Amino acid sequence: MFFKLIACNVLFREICAEAALSPHVYDLEFTEKGEHNRPEALRALIQKKIDETAADKKYDAVLLGFGLCGNALAGITGGQFRLVIPRAHDCCTIFLGSKKKFAQYFGGNPSRPFSAAGYMERGDSLIRTSDSNNLLGFNKTYEEYVKLYGEENAQYLMETLSPAKNTGKENEIFYIDMPETSFLGYAEKCRKNAEADSKTFTCVEGDRRLIRGLVNPINGWSNDDYLVLEPGEKISAVYDWEEVMRAGR
Repeated sequence: MFFKLIACNVLFREICAEAALSPHVYDLEFTEKGEHNRPEALRALIQKKIDETAADKKYDAVLLGFGLCGNALAGITGGQFRLVIPRAHDCCTIFLGSKKKFAQYFGGNPSRPFSAAGYMERGDSLIRTSDSNNLLGFNKTYEEYVKLYGEENAQYLMETLSPAKNTGKENEIFYIDMPETSFLGYAEKCRKNAEADSKTFTCVEGDRRLIRGLVNPINGWSNDDYLVLEPGEKISAVYDWEEVMRAGR
């Protein structure tokens, strides 16, 4: 099969490694890490790159190496092509390899700062602050929560997400160490930077599972891990921990 794959360059090493091991053929294109800071501009850029493939009808599908990324993917369409995206809030989920691990490590603080090899070697910032608080709807006032979930649940959310509760987490740097790039020594560099800033350093092992399943689908893309849009459908954001996004018109 012949795929067009558009992804953030923080995933460059992992995507290229999986593409090299795949029987499929790829045209790869990467966006700059800093584009994540401007979700609307990133959305326009990704859509432009997809639209530019319309003149070439040889692709079996367009694959996106992104999560929702600050809502940047909401509204994106593959046009005449099938479009495949990991069900991920941002690239943190992709580095960890599953939504379950994302919820495990980031459930109590979706905006927890994190880093990985791709962040360490590209751009000026060594860490990434997750946009998932906004994506999951955790950026509302108490009154808005009451209207949505009731008074008891609203109070629970405010207590859980308040700065006072998360102070310890905000002083922590979370590093996702991909086994295949551990030899680069970025985990140690990140640890030293964290200590220099008087922050706690936590390192966990990453997993290329979601990248592998996107780039090299053996029996297609599982609905649990990937959203597959048919031609003409658009990405619609879902502010939860499981579905993350769905197809819309």
